[in-house]
Amino acid sequence: MFGIVRPCTHRLGDRFKTEWMAHLCGLCLALRGDHGQFARIVTNYDGLLVSVLTEAQSGPAPGSRRTAGPCPLRGMRTAAVANGEGARLAAAVSLVLASAKVRDHVADRDGLLARAPIALAARRVARGWDRAGARTGASLGFDTAVLVDAVDRQAGIETLAGAGTPVLVVTEPTETATAAAFAHTATLA
Repeated sequence: MFGIVRPCTHRLGDRFKTEWMAHLCGLCLALRGDHGQFARIVTNYDGLLVSVLTEAQSGPAPGSRRTAGPCPLRGMRTAAVANGEGARLAAAVSLVLASAKVRDHVADRDGLLARAPIALAARRVARGWDRAGARTGASLGFDTAVLVDAVDRQAGIETLAGAGTPVLVVTEPTETATAAAFAHTATLA
């Protein structure tokens, strides 16, 4: 379950919209800073919640924001963006979960990933994201193996699930991965 969270920007108001964007941009820049430009494609709303939760528990701290340069997604304006361990944990989680999503699409032979050369390249990218997420996670004291294990169990659970299988059985790996990431936000805070 990836891509579930969406902001209601028309209901957030200016203050919370600014905060939301600060965390989204902070995640994107943490990905770029630790893993290079290409890693920015895994920026997602689900991952930014990790950054939000870390800051919500620790409160605003000196150095928790930095000024980012102009970006086309912000109308070429600068902005104060989230900075620090919460954004980096969000980056690690986003990399590992994006890797899992790619591996799932390869396993399902979705679209172009049904072609062997493309699937091979996608697997290679996914392995790189797993390693990158693990490095960043380790630097923050977070073992991303719990995320990888939870995601790896998902295919087997889906295979065994049939009509009448409770939804909580099918979503258990997502719950486990989310719980681990959210729990570490308290450790960082």
